[in-house]
This record gives sequence, C-alpha cells and structure tokens, in this order.
Amino acid sequence: MEQKHFEVIIVGGSYSGLSAAMSLGRSLRQVLVIDSGLPCNRQTPHSHNFITQDGEVPAVISAKAKLQVDFYKTVQFYKGLAVQAIKTKEGFEIKTDSGETFTSKKVLFATGVKDLLPEIKGLAECWGISVLHCPYCHGYEVKTEKTAIIANGEMAFEYAKLISNWTKDLRLLTNGKSTLTSEQTTILQKHQIEIIEDEIECLEHENGNIKQVIFKSQSKAAVKAIYFRPPFEQHCFLPESLGCELTEQGLIKVDMLQKTTILGVYASGDCVIQARSVAMAVSSGSFAGASLNRELIDESFS
Repeated sequence: MEQKHFEVIIVGGSYSGLSAAMSLGRSLRQVLVIDSGLPCNRQTPHSHNFITQDGEVPAVISAKAKLQVDFYKTVQFYKGLAVQAIKTKEGFEIKTDSGETFTSKKVLFATGVKDLLPEIKGLAECWGISVLHCPYCHGYEVKTEKTAIIANGEMAFEYAKLISNWTKDLRLLTNGKSTLTSEQTTILQKHQIEIIEDEIECLEHENGNIKQVIFKSQSKAAVKAIYFRPPFEQHCFLPESLGCELTEQGLIKVDMLQKTTILGVYASGDCVIQARSVAMAVSSGSFAGASLNRELIDESFS
C-alpha cells in the first residue's frame, strides 16, 4: 500500500470493525482496516437474531458489509495480521506480520476473543454448529431437539434456567461431580432437568452435528444440541501491550463512548461485550466510529 498514514486504524475487519469503518467513511475520515480473515464464528452455518439478516450465512453478511464499506473511498483494507502497536507522539504505529508499518492518530480494536475449548474429542469440530453458546442466536432452531448443557455450579444453575425457556427436553452434564447446592439440585429436578455427573469422553458427531455424548463410564446420551460457555482470552494482545485495562471477566475495559483506559485507543465488538452477538457487535462498532469522529473534530477545534 502506498498510503501509510491514516486518521484511524481499525484492527479487526469483521462485523464490529466494518460497522465502525462505515461510520468513519461516511464522516470522510482516512481509515485503514487491518484484518487477518479469521472471525470467531467462521464455523457457524447461520447467523440469527440480527434484523434483516436472520438466517444468513455469517461470511455472506461480512462480505456484503465489506462491499458496502468499500464504497467509501477514504476507507482502505489491508489483509494481514497486526503484530505490534506502539504509542508515538503523533498517535500510533501499527506493524503487520509482513513487515509493513502504518501510523494513525487513533486506533480501534475490534479483534474479538478466542474461545478456550476443553480437550473433549469432537467438541471443537461441533463448536458453532451443534455446540452452541447463545440461545438467542440459535435456540429457536433446536427448540424441539434433545438438548444438553455442559456446565457446573452456579453457572450451570442459571444456564439451565435460561435454556429451559427454549426446550423442556433438557439434561445438565456437569462433567464430573456436581457442585450444585442441594437446593439448586432440587429445583432443577423439579423442572425435570436431568443431572448427569459422569465425565465426558467425547462427542460423537457427523460433520459437526452431534449424535451422542459418550462418557468415560461408557454410558451414552443421545442429544442433538449442546449449550456451552467456554472460558476465553483476548484474541489480540496488542491492547494490553499498549496498557489497556481489562475487566474481571477478561474483556477490554471501555467507557460509554467505547474509549479504553488509554487515550486515543478505542475498542468495540466481542472483545468488550459479555453477551456476544452479531447485532451487538455491529451496534458497538457503529457507535465507536461516531465517537472517534467526534474526538477528531474536537481536537481540530482545540
């Protein structure tokens, strides 16, 4: 790329990053979007609960979004991985894995999170297909199916209550000794939610579609859908390298304007939102773009 300096560099070109790029492009800002092309929902066959795009393939949504953002000629795209971020007197310097360096006044991280999946054979292959994280995104499609939850303790109790809104054919897999309280156990059993404490050996599946859960005891449970909330970490370490603070949950700490704790650095999308969805990522990205533009305007009048 010939142009090396921009007003805003957006690291991450999925739903939130593209949404921010559109806001900034329509604000006539010089923007560079750096993206490596590996969104966290790349295995998910269909995206739901996003008005006008309900049931669409995630890659189709992002491709259409990129085409629309590309209409705004002040926005440019760079396919690659940002590997270093440095704070300078003038703003920021971003280096890529191919050795190129770009500078900007502001930076927006829309880099998402990385799910830390347990070493249960078959789970990674089913993740986003029949092992699901969000009933609002996928619950309607599996409402009539035999369903399980992998969780334990307080989280399992609350998760089971939530999922029972979508299906009554539900069992809780604690993957080891239950840490539910006796009161929680009684309540779940009262609602016909079976609690299975056997450790999980593997998920038997076909092309990511679960057939059954096989336990280490060699017992089996036939299910078609599993809900699971894995731990996660930031997909990109650059915000932390700049000094951005994280919340107790491991998300990038931002204020109401999507500003991080480092001046000039913004963040949006899954890397800041506990409830992950395409619609929420788009919303926070659009607002981050508007906030960035307003800060640039204010600085030009200072």
